[in-house]
Amino acid sequence: MAATRTTGGKAKKAVSRIGTVNVYGTDGKVKGKMELPGVFSTPFRPDLIRRAVVSAQANRRQRYGPSKVAGMRHSVSTWGKGRGVARVQRLTQGRTAAESPNNVGGRRAHPPRPEHSFRKKINDKERRFAVASALAATSSIEMVRSRGHKFREGLTLPVIVDDPMENMEKTKDVLSMLDSLGLSLDITRAYDGKHIRAGKGKMRGRRYRQPRSILFVATEGSPILTGARNLPGVNTIGPSGINAELLAPGGDPGRLLVFSKRAFEKIGGGEG
Repeated sequence: MAATRTTGGKAKKAVSRIGTVNVYGTDGKVKGKMELPGVFSTPFRPDLIRRAVVSAQANRRQRYGPSKVAGMRHSVSTWGKGRGVARVQRLTQGRTAAESPNNVGGRRAHPPRPEHSFRKKINDKERRFAVASALAATSSIEMVRSRGHKFREGLTLPVIVDDPMENMEKTKDVLSMLDSLGLSLDITRAYDGKHIRAGKGKMRGRRYRQPRSILFVATEGSPILTGARNLPGVNTIGPSGINAELLAPGGDPGRLLVFSKRAFEKIGGGEG
């Protein structure tokens, strides 16, 4: 039975339900079935998911600011009044104005402060609930498709692959497996979607943007964690490293997940 939540007097159904999903082999054939853990019945809370993602991004920001003496390294004096010119600091060996914020080459009026903190707090229970809710959203075909992911019809989500997947250390083998599962379309989507950023970030080492594709979850130390991460838009992580930002990039839930069977069993009834 689907879980519900109440917001403003209206009950909203969870996006996921307790049920079974297929376990696929690396050849794309169904090898068995598994029960979805209780975490996949968590009510859908897009507000908490976005809060958790914004908090993670804000806490990763690096403080910055100019030197305290930037724009102030001049020998200046004021001429005073009576000369018919503005009473600003001027170079002692010339008439050029300096140091004041309204002058060319002067200091900044309100520069960014290195002591400013960008951190955004979130309660631990809210963060864990957000991870559980984002994880539950990955089992909804409608939500995964609405994020733009492409996969073949009839595939059960999240995609669970038998344990031999963890031993794949070559990218070409991973790509061949994805082709058998009907997931290579999403890799193509991410590859074709790479484009030049529209803002000043293109001059600051962030020239290109690329859509997010599959998130691989396998046990820590598995070769596939390095074998798959070179694919366009792909991320890899162990079960203990799952977080809201990986499950809902940009705060938008419904990422396409590929679990190894062993990693999926570690999820159990926990909340990530």
